[in-house]
Amino acid sequence: MLKVGIINVTGYSGMELARILSRHPEVEIVSVTGRSAVGKKVNEILPHLHDIDLTIEPEISGSLDFVFSALPNVFSAEALKSVISSGIKCIDIAADFRLKDLKVYEKWYSSKHPCPEFLQDSVYGLPELYRSDISKSNVVGNPGCYPTASILGLAPALESKIISTDILIDAKSGVSGAGRGLSLKTHFDEVDESVSAYGLDGHRHMPEIKQELSLISNENISVTFVPHLIPMNRGILATIYAPLSESFKKNNTNLSSSVQTIYKNYYQKEPFVNVQDSPPATKHTLGSNYCHIYPTIDYNENKLLVISCIDNLVKGAAGQAIQNMNIMCDIPEHLGLMNMAIYP
Repeated sequence: MLKVGIINVTGYSGMELARILSRHPEVEIVSVTGRSAVGKKVNEILPHLHDIDLTIEPEISGSLDFVFSALPNVFSAEALKSVISSGIKCIDIAADFRLKDLKVYEKWYSSKHPCPEFLQDSVYGLPELYRSDISKSNVVGNPGCYPTASILGLAPALESKIISTDILIDAKSGVSGAGRGLSLKTHFDEVDESVSAYGLDGHRHMPEIKQELSLISNENISVTFVPHLIPMNRGILATIYAPLSESFKKNNTNLSSSVQTIYKNYYQKEPFVNVQDSPPATKHTLGSNYCHIYPTIDYNENKLLVISCIDNLVKGAAGQAIQNMNIMCDIPEHLGLMNMAIYP
């Protein structure tokens, strides 16, 4: 039995980790922290986790095999520094171990990195791209929610060289993606019956998306990324556009069928990516660790059009972190994660 600690169980990602891990057959949650609820029971402040009878501590304690940190950016790396130094395997759900370029990190997160000495040894935790590296790593930076949907939506096309490197990503997220902290922008009266664009001067997930897409294509990718907030609790739907390459158009008579074949072949062995024959909706992934992808062709503009859909708190955060934990600890990758979506 893997003895696990969760740093910041009281945030949305932390409580989702606890919910899924509490039913994982190879895991025992033995220690949890929460900055605003020290001394209280988990099931007291989070009644939906009624069978987790742990007291929230100021620091994780006990003999641990694995640690998740669900603290905000910068604070997360600070909390994990001693964990990493001790040799305990860990996953950061914040952004502190995602970007490999220290200057890029410090620019976008407006802070010095708390432990840059561990940055180059960490692995970007997208199993569909880095499964082998994840299995050998002690430190994994869990991808962001927008990057997960975007990168999975584009990886087959970039690796197959069927698109140019000028990409537009239009993505929508439920309000839980903003976290549990109080904010006027996520107040009910502000978001209900409204859709708004944000991060137009640059969203923090953009360099993460660009880093990974450039690695896949072996070229410097041009990415326009526009996120939107929509009035629902969970879910991300990314609509992705990219011009088709001349060689792809020339060598294929049925472009839509060829694109479907490329995507289905690319993900045929992936347990949590489903290539669909029709456009998915966010409810199709609600509460699940699945990513649903629909690639097609815009014949009017000769562009690839991809719809990529995930639950931002599961495949976009806690579920993917547990998928990574399974890989790191030589546990069957799907274990604890096979729940289908809640629908309607």
